[in-house]
Amino acid sequence: MSDSRTRTPRITGFLVSATAVSAGLISATPALALTGPEAAAGQLSSVVRLDIGDEANSRGCTGVLVDENWVATAGSCFAATPGTPAPAGKPALKGTATLSDGRAVEVVDLAPRTDRDLVLARLATPATGIAGVKRATAAPAAGAELTAAGFGRTKTEWVPDKLHTGSFTLATADATTYAIAGKGTDAICKGDTGGPLLNSAGELVGINSRSWQGGCLGAPATETRTGAIGARTDDLTDWIQSVRALTPGWKAETLVQAGSTLYQGIRLADGSWTGFTDVQSKAGNIGGVRTAAVAGINGDTHVVALGGNGRLQHTIRKADGTWGAFGDVNTAAGELNNITQVSTVSIGSDLHVVAVAGGKVFHTVRSGANGTWTPFGDVAGAVGPIGSVTSVATASAGGELQLVAVTGGKAYHSIRHTNGQWTAWGDVARAAGATGPITSVAMAGAGSDAHIVIATDNGTRQYHSVRYGNATWAPFGDLKDYLGTVTARSVAAGTVDGELQVAVTTTDDRIVHTIRHTDRTWGPTAPVAARNVTGTLGAITLAGTL
Repeated sequence: MSDSRTRTPRITGFLVSATAVSAGLISATPALALTGPEAAAGQLSSVVRLDIGDEANSRGCTGVLVDENWVATAGSCFAATPGTPAPAGKPALKGTATLSDGRAVEVVDLAPRTDRDLVLARLATPATGIAGVKRATAAPAAGAELTAAGFGRTKTEWVPDKLHTGSFTLATADATTYAIAGKGTDAICKGDTGGPLLNSAGELVGINSRSWQGGCLGAPATETRTGAIGARTDDLTDWIQSVRALTPGWKAETLVQAGSTLYQGIRLADGSWTGFTDVQSKAGNIGGVRTAAVAGINGDTHVVALGGNGRLQHTIRKADGTWGAFGDVNTAAGELNNITQVSTVSIGSDLHVVAVAGGKVFHTVRSGANGTWTPFGDVAGAVGPIGSVTSVATASAGGELQLVAVTGGKAYHSIRHTNGQWTAWGDVARAAGATGPITSVAMAGAGSDAHIVIATDNGTRQYHSVRYGNATWAPFGDLKDYLGTVTARSVAAGTVDGELQVAVTTTDDRIVHTIRHTDRTWGPTAPVAARNVTGTLGAITLAGTL
């Protein structure tokens, strides 16, 4: 294709006007093509028809569900002025997606790419019951056969109400686009813009952007070219997942260390994960991270990290995905020497932070109302000494802070009541059963119950117990049947939508994850693809956000 203006493929997104419809200019002849056959009933149910703009100035496009909330389509479909980018946020032009089951749902938010003609459009209500398209993670080979789908014009109809498909071959590819050629007389017409480009496995590899429209109704009779350009999607797994993570609803926010780098990733409600992001690249360089903890407050993710200079830092990842800068906790809450570990938990809108410093346990609270911090308090001064503490874990249960501290390989438990008073230390082994020496501990609250997960015997054994709201304990249960035979470097626990989620980093540098459901059954353990994480895996922590 030439770079001459007169030879540039045309954007194919515009529908015939309402005036033409009322004037009877739409052919009643059966459709012949995209230009290809009608899709079979029930086939490609993830493809949607998009109607954009008002009645006097409307345009039609096609899109495809990537999940029940987001539609992938061409950014040019939502551009207020053709040829300009579609801005992020609320659409400038009203858009309605008609789903394969006939439901019409308004588009309320846009997340565009700036490097290609692609946008993810969020629906006002989920397309419940319709599965999103499977997405390819590798580019098709040159010459591969591809299928395009759309609701655009055919050879004989201006506005068909049926989904059509066409067959194409991949001619060339660059970093952001595919050039495709129609097989036979198949072509992409007006209204097909934004439709999916699928490989032989039915996986999404691209989004139709512009085409020559040879053979389409309304195209010049002299135009015979059937080639087209599509925006690549196969290389955008992390971006698509990061946009999906902006959908309101329960998610598991996870921090994992690799060396002195701290990474943040999100497990979505469908069990898929985003890629992992270097937290310092978002919130500021604190000289590397020695240890960190995460807590969710509504839709926000609070991160407390021990920087390379031995000082605690705090940052917030907002629900919209933006990060605040790290702020020095010690400046706000008091100096601590020789900090080795930190744990965090939310109670209401307040953030509770427990730190181990010099073998002692200290506690502070960040007010959700105004962001101020209380001075660090020595927990031993209120609860009593238990020896040199090596690690701690916290949970919110029944609106109260529950704390487990490990010393000499044994766990001790205390509660900070809402009036600020602490209970005496209780020996967890006496209540839940003896185990080998504890090397990692995590906690999570669910209602009035507190779950505790531990790794023992140099990480070779993992156990779970519950301290119920009536102060009784369940015996430690071996997690081997659920986690398999793993050696844990670190265990993490968090409550997400009322269920306990457990993640483990292993000595062979894997992350595995499982869920204990509210009916007390455990789901299958699945590996976590820690995309973008490099180096030896270390500590992991997990919390739920809305």
